[in-house]
This record gives sequence, C-alpha cells and structure tokens, in this order.
Amino acid sequence: MAILPIYITGDPVLATPTQPVTTFDKELEKLVNDMYDTTVAAPGVGLAGPQVGVNKSLFVWIYADQDEAPERGAAINPELWIEPVDPTRDEPQDEGCLSFPGVYYPLARSPHAILRAQDVTGKHYEINATGWFARILQHEYDHLTGHLYIDRLAPRELAAAKAYRREHKWGKKHNTWLPGRDEA
Repeated sequence: MAILPIYITGDPVLATPTQPVTTFDKELEKLVNDMYDTTVAAPGVGLAGPQVGVNKSLFVWIYADQDEAPERGAAINPELWIEPVDPTRDEPQDEGCLSFPGVYYPLARSPHAILRAQDVTGKHYEINATGWFARILQHEYDHLTGHLYIDRLAPRELAAAKAYRREHKWGKKHNTWLPGRDEA
C-alpha cells in the first residue's frame, strides 16, 4: 500500500491533456492500487492520473451508492459521452476536488453519462451512469483533458475560487499534499 502525493491546482500536470496508456502490466496495476489507497486515505470518491503527477489517461473511483458499476473501478483510456447540461433541469450541486482541497462550489453536471474504457488488464467495458455517479465520472474525466471543476464554475463562484486559491498561495509547480499526513 502506498499513498501518493496529490497535486494542487497550479501545477502544469493538472492543466495538460493526458497521453493514452499503452502498456497493461504490473506497474500499471500497482499505480491503480496506489490510486485506490490514496482515494480512501484522502478521503475521496475518485482520483485521476494527473492528480498524482502521472500524465496518463486513467482514473479510479470508489463509490458504493450506485447500481451501474462495481463499487470500485478503474477507467483506462476512457471516452465519455454526456447530454448537454440543461439549466432548467440540472440543478447545481456542491462539488469538491482533491486538487482544490477544502472547499466546495455548486456546479451543474449532466445527469447521465456513458463511459467506455479499459480495465487494468486492457479489457474494454461500458457503463451507463446516472446521478451522482455520472457526476463523478465527468469530474474525473475533466482531469484527463486538463481541466478542474473550478474551470466550469459560474462567474460568481469562479471569483470566490480564485480568491480561495490566492489566499492559500496555490499556483506553483510541485505543490502537493499527502493524505494521512497533511491537512487537505
């Protein structure tokens, strides 16, 4: 078991689109298991490669409150399809991020997502997700495209997030926190 440092907003790895995973081996399996351990220690419900300094197209989730998929899973080289957000239907809900720790902001997300990905052995699978699980998949997928959830906030919330970032002096390279040791 290894707990990995989590990169905080401002590090270039979080703003860089990821590269595909091409090798499915014991090293990948160890990384995924370490990401699971880090997610539990944080605690969180998901974690993407860039958040642990790995520019690879993968994320993990640990979320029991859904019927669409196993409680714990890895999405490698994922593709994600969502319905456009409808402001008359899709109410903003508070969302947080381990790479922007300690605060939550309201954000509307699509209530439905289709995930196509590979597992750690390279086997392809598909999940139709709804509700909060669909939100988790969208959040983690955003990390793979170089985006944090704060990039999608409405202007008022974005201004508050930027002030929070300045207050914490985030925005530099190699700024991380370690679950279980540092306060998020």
